[in-house]
Amino acid sequence: MEPYDDELENFAAHGAPPLPAASNQGIVEHDGARIAYSTYGTGTPVILLHGGLGHSGNWGWQVPALVGSGYRAVLIDSRGHGRSTRDARPYSYELMASDVLAVMDVLQLKKAAIVGWSDGACTALILGAKAPERVAGVFFFGCNMDATGTKKFVMTPVIERCLGRHAADYAQLSATPDQFEAFVGAVGEMMKTQPNYSASDLAKIQVPVVIVQSEHDEFIKAEHAEYLARSIPRAELILMPGVSHFAPLQRPAQFNDVMLDFLRKVPA
Repeated sequence: MEPYDDELENFAAHGAPPLPAASNQGIVEHDGARIAYSTYGTGTPVILLHGGLGHSGNWGWQVPALVGSGYRAVLIDSRGHGRSTRDARPYSYELMASDVLAVMDVLQLKKAAIVGWSDGACTALILGAKAPERVAGVFFFGCNMDATGTKKFVMTPVIERCLGRHAADYAQLSATPDQFEAFVGAVGEMMKTQPNYSASDLAKIQVPVVIVQSEHDEFIKAEHAEYLARSIPRAELILMPGVSHFAPLQRPAQFNDVMLDFLRKVPA
C-alpha cells in the first residue's frame, strides 16, 4: 500500500507520481482557448477533472488504478491550468464544462463517467445537469454548488504546501509562467461568485451521482455535502474518514477504492 502523505510533504517536494506514457494526447482549439488532453489505457472511458489551480498531472495516483481496472482514463487540463490556455474572459464553470464536451467530441466519446475533484467536481455536475446524454455518472468530490457550502478560509501548512507545488508546476507548464498570482486571483474570483445552483436546479439532475466528502475537508461544509445528496435524485453520500480536501494525494488507495466502487455501479 502507498504510504500516507497526510501533510502533503511528499507532494510539495516532488508532486504526484509521473503519469504513464499516454495512449493519445493533443490540443483542442475551443472557444478562445487551447485545451490540452491525454488518454491512458482502453475500455470504458472515465474523464478526470482536477481541482482549481492544479493540473491533470495531479491524478498520478489514480490513472494506474483506472487503467489496471480496465478503464480508459481521459485527463484534461482545465482552461488556463496546466498546459491549457485561456482568453481574456473571466473563468466560469460553464465555459470549462463546454471545453470538456469539445474534448469528448474530438475523441469521439459519446458518453463517459466523470470523476471531479474540487472545481473539477463542480464542472462535472454542471455537465451532468446540462448534457446528461453525454454523462454516464458523476463522482463529486470536495466541492460546493452554492456560496453557502464553503467554510471561512484558513491557511494551513497543508494548503500552503499544496499552493507551493501548484506555483512550481504552473511555472513549468503554463504558457504564461510568470503570471501565477494573477491566475490565482482570477480563479479565486470564480470560486467566490460561482456556482449558484438552487435546490430546484439540483432536483432536475438525473444522472447517477455520488457525493464524496472527506472528514477533514478544509473548504467544504459537511452539511453542504449532505444537502447535495438530499437534493439530487437518488444521489449517494460517502464520507471518507481520516483525509482532507486532498485525499487523492494523501491516501490514494483509500480514494481509489471509493472511486472504483462507484465506477463499477455506473452503466457502461
